[in-house]
Amino acid sequence: MIVTVTPNPSVDRTLAIRDLRRGAELRCERNWHDASGKGVNVSLALLGNAHQTRAVLPAGGPDGAGLLAMLEAEGLDYVSVPIRGEVRSNVSLVEPDGTVTKINEPGPELSSDEVDALLRAALEAVNPGDWLAGCGSLAPGMPVDFYAELVDGGHRRGVKVGVDTSGPPLARVLPAHPDLVKPNAEELADVTGMPVTSIGEAVAAAGRVRELGARAVLTSLGADGALLVEATRVIHGEAVVDKLESAVGAGDALFAGFLAAGGAGVEALAAALGWAAAALRQPGTRMPTAAEVSRGVVTIHDVVDRNRRLRGD
Repeated sequence: MIVTVTPNPSVDRTLAIRDLRRGAELRCERNWHDASGKGVNVSLALLGNAHQTRAVLPAGGPDGAGLLAMLEAEGLDYVSVPIRGEVRSNVSLVEPDGTVTKINEPGPELSSDEVDALLRAALEAVNPGDWLAGCGSLAPGMPVDFYAELVDGGHRRGVKVGVDTSGPPLARVLPAHPDLVKPNAEELADVTGMPVTSIGEAVAAAGRVRELGARAVLTSLGADGALLVEATRVIHGEAVVDKLESAVGAGDALFAGFLAAGGAGVEALAAALGWAAAALRQPGTRMPTAAEVSRGVVTIHDVVDRNRRLRGD
């Protein structure tokens, strides 16, 4: 079982437009709604690939009810924690070349009782041997050490804990020794204060994150693939994407594929890149299914060209 925790889920509305022009009246060519939030995306990707998963999330207001209805329609196993506030709605503007302009609401403010209930629900949802994945930004009012508490509680229950977050919550979770963290290049640079403009710099920064407490670091590098830094090895991989629909959610698919394949080593990185490549071919934040995931476009190799410059997203 892979249990995900999404402290700040959302309903994502995606609008396909011909081009983005500031100050102009734009026509929407098509639109759709998705249940979203990083942990929700991870669970939906796992569900679509026949992996056992459970999503834990707060929900409140009409949008929260709509979000849960979408999860039920997908057949996703979830645990919802009632909150007084309204689940946020995000808007993505997608251009024909795959460029996405995303507008995220901050989300509802959670009370201390609601935060405690969310943490308790997450820890009650796992059993020894499971993976527990804490994903995304914290909702307003949540303590910055929420993920650190999640890691401590998960380890006491005999589960491995992975975290995909950024900023102060990422910095605060490292001393708790998460089994895995998944920053992108920008987040890696931010948490270490080190430049991340080349493969070698990414390796050095990921190594610093391990020194700060993380047991393994999976770094998404946008167009340059992904980097895995573990205790005894450093591996870089890339995936060829023939048609880019939307980059939104690709990092979540990467995380899901990595955990689904065991959460460590070469095979897990190869699977992760295959899932991410498939997500890039999907519109909006829709996660790929097993039929859409291909590992034939993935290349894995030891890091040899550390001077290679990163191209970014």
